[in-house]
Amino acid sequence: MSTSESKQHVSYFIFDIETIADGDLVSKIRYPKENLSPAEALTRYRAQLMEETGRDVLPVTFVLPISVAVAKVDADYRLLDVAVLDAPNFRPHVITRHFWQGWNAYGRPTLVSFNGRTYDIPVLELAAYRYGYTVPAWFNVEARTYEQSRNRYNSQSHLDLLDLLSNFGAFRISGGLNLLANMIGKPGKSGVDGSQVQGMYEAGEVAAINDYCRCDVLDTYFVFLRTRVLLGKLTVEDEHRLVAEAKAWLEEKSESIPVYKHYLSHWGDWQPPVD
Repeated sequence: MSTSESKQHVSYFIFDIETIADGDLVSKIRYPKENLSPAEALTRYRAQLMEETGRDVLPVTFVLPISVAVAKVDADYRLLDVAVLDAPNFRPHVITRHFWQGWNAYGRPTLVSFNGRTYDIPVLELAAYRYGYTVPAWFNVEARTYEQSRNRYNSQSHLDLLDLLSNFGAFRISGGLNLLANMIGKPGKSGVDGSQVQGMYEAGEVAAINDYCRCDVLDTYFVFLRTRVLLGKLTVEDEHRLVAEAKAWLEEKSESIPVYKHYLSHWGDWQPPVD
């Protein structure tokens, strides 16, 4: 299949991002008169956030994407590929450019995320703003409200699985993606979580961050499949077939992408209840 033909068959971009702090911006905005180094400013701000909120997660305004993983999925919900952007350099400005250019080049497939409405997409939107990238098909603010790509209820443009499953925040899904993946026998968090990413980046472990991001995207894909069952788009038998195909694909790719071996080592086969 040629590149142009393969692009036509991609209907969904299932994606996840990991971020690092922009310590220089934190210093300039949070502590403008104190002449703090980026590292000093970040340490102080994280301590402040921990004291105020119990978590040291930075707002989206102070972070940069250091990893974006994308699972390409066709109209029949078949997994075609998983890519991490700008490997092996993982430069935030190139990652951002490749994400938006890729979305457009593939015919603007439906973006699928978990909590991307409040985190992943705002990070990538602000990064496009920061780096001066043009994304008119996404910021189509002159279209009718329900046709705008950024409209919260336009699931043809962006399907946030957290919005879907929580009825747009009617209740809290305590446990998040990790819980939902484990409910259907998939690995979920298996050694790394988002709170460790900044430290891993500072230790030079950027490739490992991207490996972790690949695994989150795989979990998101399998949760996406189960939501298709929930919505009547797939039967459970269809889901089983697609999961088996994806597992075989991971086994095939695991020699060149070792993190898939780790993912498969935590694999569980979900079975329906028996009456």
